[in-house]
Amino acid sequence: MSTDTYLAVFLGSKTSPKMAAWNALPEAERKAKEKEGMAAWKAWVEKHQGAIQAMGGPLGKTKKVDANGITDISNQMGAFTVVRAASHEAAAKMFENHPHFAIFPGETIEIMPVLPIPGG
Repeated sequence: MSTDTYLAVFLGSKTSPKMAAWNALPEAERKAKEKEGMAAWKAWVEKHQGAIQAMGGPLGKTKKVDANGITDISNQMGAFTVVRAASHEAAAKMFENHPHFAIFPGETIEIMPVLPIPGG
């Protein structure tokens, strides 16, 4: 089953060494890096605007729902983007050197196919 739609999930831990180093930066330096990162992210969006289907983030607090009810939890998901690409590899290549981890303290971006609903 093939698809041309992919979900990219931006991951990062609030307790990672990379985040600790980010938070330890002097405020002026951190603000400068934030400005640089936002400009780079905007340039990335402009470069891939034809492929981007949806963007979501930053994500807020998480609630887990299971058989035991509703619980506040924390996870590593920070944002998401839905893109269209010719292949899974092509979708992944869009995120190489992304500002999420190249400038900001994000750790990884996971890209997965969005499969059609059977019979849908």
